[in-house]
Amino acid sequence: MPVVDLHTHSTFSDGTTSPEEVVHAALKRHAQILALTDHDTMDGTARAHALAQERGLRFVYGVEISTCEHDHLHFTGYHIDVTDQSFQQFLADNRAARERRIRQIIKQLQEAGVGITEEDVFSRASNTVSRAHVADALHVKGFAHSRQAAFRQYLLEGQPGYVPAIGVTAVEAIRRIKQAGGLAVIAHPGMVTEHWDFPAWTEAGLDGIEVFYPAHSFAMRQELMYLADRYGLFASAGSDYHGPMSGRTTVPGINLPQSNYDKLLSKLF
Repeated sequence: MPVVDLHTHSTFSDGTTSPEEVVHAALKRHAQILALTDHDTMDGTARAHALAQERGLRFVYGVEISTCEHDHLHFTGYHIDVTDQSFQQFLADNRAARERRIRQIIKQLQEAGVGITEEDVFSRASNTVSRAHVADALHVKGFAHSRQAAFRQYLLEGQPGYVPAIGVTAVEAIRRIKQAGGLAVIAHPGMVTEHWDFPAWTEAGLDGIEVFYPAHSFAMRQELMYLADRYGLFASAGSDYHGPMSGRTTVPGINLPQSNYDKLLSKLF
């Protein structure tokens, strides 16, 4: 079956590998289509695109936008005009909001007696800073045995370092992607079922649903395919690859049935 991955991350956000290494990992999986979708930045996409083009891999410029409605309610945008200054300012504003959240998280951890500094965290982020960088700092300093353990012990709701999600609304995220000429897709919808609002999202311009995702069960994929048909949305596929030692998906690529691949290909190219 064809292999596709429209949801990957590099060191420009919370991934553990460079944009070029993301491409190499996809090539090892014999992927036909790849998108780099770092959080609130497109600064690594040109590097990934250059290598993908050299190696004959279809590449889609992408980005992932977080919302204030839930920590996992995100939207990916594809084929966005990277020269759109309004959109790039929007991303810069999102990154600034992230920094404010991270500083508050560090402050709360310090008040709880956790010996972590802003330097410990921000020195780990080359572009977009995230809670993953806080978790990595906690791990390195011996407060947790892994990134995921640090999230569970310190950063999730009810823990000392929890600060509610910030950013724009889901509708605003979709509209911003559309205004920049992109295709808007809800990422990992199975993680946020209680927040689904497909009528409002479709009205705002939603184009697709990430149906094929590692954590989605067969039943969830079936339900999402039904919703895609009902609202006239295309079915996307992404692994949410973050690289080795991330505690997340460490191998990129989703195997797609040929019919689903053909439909996706017609939407993207």
